[in-house]
Amino acid sequence: MELKISRLSCLLLLFLFLSSISSTKASRALPILDTFNGNNLLFNSRFNKLYDTSKYGKFQLFNGLALTPQMGWNSWNFFACDINETVIKETADALISTGLADLGYVYVNIDDCWSKAIRNLKGQLVPDSKTFPSGIKALADYVHAKGLKLGIYSDAGIFTCQVRPGSLYHEDDDAQLFASWGVDYLKYDNCFNLGIPPKKRYPPMRDAINSTERPILYSICEWGVDDPALWAGEVGNSWRTTDDINDTWASMTTIADLNDKWASYAGPGGWNDPDMLEVGNGGMTYHEYRAHFSIWALMKAPLLIGCDIRNMTDETMEILSNTEVIGVNQDPLGVQGRKVHSSGPDDCQQVWAGPLSGKRLAVALWNRCSSAANITAEWNSLGLEPSVKVSIRDLWQHKLVSRDAVSPFGAQVESHDSAMYIFTPQMSESHSVK
Repeated sequence: MELKISRLSCLLLLFLFLSSISSTKASRALPILDTFNGNNLLFNSRFNKLYDTSKYGKFQLFNGLALTPQMGWNSWNFFACDINETVIKETADALISTGLADLGYVYVNIDDCWSKAIRNLKGQLVPDSKTFPSGIKALADYVHAKGLKLGIYSDAGIFTCQVRPGSLYHEDDDAQLFASWGVDYLKYDNCFNLGIPPKKRYPPMRDAINSTERPILYSICEWGVDDPALWAGEVGNSWRTTDDINDTWASMTTIADLNDKWASYAGPGGWNDPDMLEVGNGGMTYHEYRAHFSIWALMKAPLLIGCDIRNMTDETMEILSNTEVIGVNQDPLGVQGRKVHSSGPDDCQQVWAGPLSGKRLAVALWNRCSSAANITAEWNSLGLEPSVKVSIRDLWQHKLVSRDAVSPFGAQVESHDSAMYIFTPQMSESHSVK
């Protein structure tokens, strides 16, 4: 009898769990206007199509992680293979001392080159004793003591991209090892994959991570090869939609456009990932980096710093610490912003926008032209009713620029820069609900 009751209880708990997931999917997959209280006095008939979220939630993985896009730091963009435990510890220290950790940058992620070139006799991954002599467990303990989280790197192939042992066919053992070390994040790459389709190689590590019962954020890095937005929602917490970014204007803008295609598939728990931030690495101008950060925040991309934060310029710190722009990225509504209008030569004068909680809109005027330009946002292109008045706050100047703007709104934007705003539609007294 006790055994039967136990089984019955387990079945009941499973039913309740699945029901809660189903209801979560259903509530998030509703048209956005419903989450905006169905207020069609502010938003026009184009709004739902413009900010479509219908592809999100169909098979979404709900493991309680990445309810907003993950924030932190990754070693690769600046250090590549020139990493060691001192760099990781000093970076953790710098996240605390600069205040970046308090703003949400909590993941300290080690990329490729942390392990020895071969597994040990037990078939386990082994940290490189020259660069990580204390081991990853001790490093995780150091990071955790500061209230931060540690990330590690592996590959869904037989080798990593820098020819260290990959985790293909070793998923269970490696996941258990990572969990025993106290790892909180896994970036899982795509090199040396034996030609096996990503859809077959990435789920085994998901299952292995889940079996450890440790909450490990699963970051899929298959470079957008097999359109992961179409399938990775049931596998990971984020998925790379593009090839690797590099520290150039051409790379950054190309990647933004590629990632924009998949906006309707992202949401709390699973995000499109256009790769890490290059802000502060020296290959772009201040204005270009400000645009980079603005658009990544608007697209609800993971915000993973890629520079050496131990030696940042004031300009880099200004960009990375903009709490108002970070607030757009971390908004709980979790709808990816997207390009809604373009004009000018080669469509270089662009308007990007996305809905936020509280019936607000984030709006970026992005100048991809070679000279300064006046960029204008028409209410219709934003999904607003033409008669609506809007309060507008400038997120880079940190000030209110209008309390009751009417369509259109424009601003002079420097070449390769982006102005960014929050639009708050104002309900007129005649339309107020009493």
